[in-house]
Amino acid sequence: METKKVLPVLFLVMFLVMVGFGIIIPVIPFLAEKVGGSPTELGLLMAVYSLMQLFFAPMWGRISDRIGRKPVMVIGIAGLAVSFFIMASADSLLVLFVARIIGGILSSANMPTAMAYVADITTPEDRGKGMGIIGAATGLGFIFGPAIGGVFSKTSLNLPFYIAGITSLITLILVIAILKESHTVEKRANQTKNKESMWKAFKGPLTIMFILQLIVTLSMAGLETTFAYFAAKKADISLVQLGYIFMIMGFGSAIVQGGLVGRMTKKYGEGAVIRIGIIISAVGFILILFSSGFWTSAVFLTIFGVGNGFIRPAISALLTKRSSTGHGSVTGLLSSFDSFGRIAGPPIGGWLFSISIGLPFISGAILSVFALILFQIYHARTKKQVQASH
Repeated sequence: METKKVLPVLFLVMFLVMVGFGIIIPVIPFLAEKVGGSPTELGLLMAVYSLMQLFFAPMWGRISDRIGRKPVMVIGIAGLAVSFFIMASADSLLVLFVARIIGGILSSANMPTAMAYVADITTPEDRGKGMGIIGAATGLGFIFGPAIGGVFSKTSLNLPFYIAGITSLITLILVIAILKESHTVEKRANQTKNKESMWKAFKGPLTIMFILQLIVTLSMAGLETTFAYFAAKKADISLVQLGYIFMIMGFGSAIVQGGLVGRMTKKYGEGAVIRIGIIISAVGFILILFSSGFWTSAVFLTIFGVGNGFIRPAISALLTKRSSTGHGSVTGLLSSFDSFGRIAGPPIGGWLFSISIGLPFISGAILSVFALILFQIYHARTKKQVQASH
């Protein structure tokens, strides 16, 4: 299978998946309000999706190791489409919850399977590049999606959900018609002979990589939750300006993931790229405290976004290279830790903000330093392991 031909298709698939997902983000609060939901119930509506992903992503990753990537991606994207159409016709809060639960359970198949697909079709040297491309597609989709949702919500609150559903159906057709199976019958048979528990990936030094991803997501989710309030108070940033700031950050992160990550992992290795990413993120967290207007806020948040853009693809590449369990099992477990960070990050960030408006960013910088120390421990243990095996 030619990687050069397949990666653009996979990029398009993940871009469309995230566009569909992003379309509904700005509209859900208003739809929930329309059917009688309170702010607390809205919080639960958002959290239940991540909660389903936390539990089901490892399962889908494992299933993709057994039956192949393509059927699992088909299930994931079809699940997204179904959840969007249910939400489009929802007339009660209960129906919205059912749609989010279905969407969370089934769409949790998408990210781990896409990353496992990349791991299947790339050489260890090009793994970082492939993971970066998936990250860039996800980031860009998440930039355009909310903008589309915002525009069409002015016509009708239900329209963005129908558009998201149609986008998912187009993506589904694309996957069925064009995407070839990367985890062939021969590979699956070979893997069955060397079958190991998914949790074997969570043993030894590699455990640190999962915890590292959790810390990164936790601090990022805390920032995303509180930055709007912080920017409004500290730099008098309006909602429209805030949208532009997040868009600039998203583009910065996507450029890094789509262009730089691959080259840098090939030249210096994943470890060096993870270190660089953590240091840049820490600098970004500290600089955000000095935001004084639109441009300083945009530049400082983009510095953070660039740092973050280095970390996830490099961790994914490193884990799929070093772990002896199936690619799907590893990426599923990684997605689960990611989801846990997305669940815990917002309430912790909100609580820290209520104590002091700069605290979520100070704690983000402290967590980055802790992540750097953890990585050094991982590096030392891996080195020790290699020496012991010689």
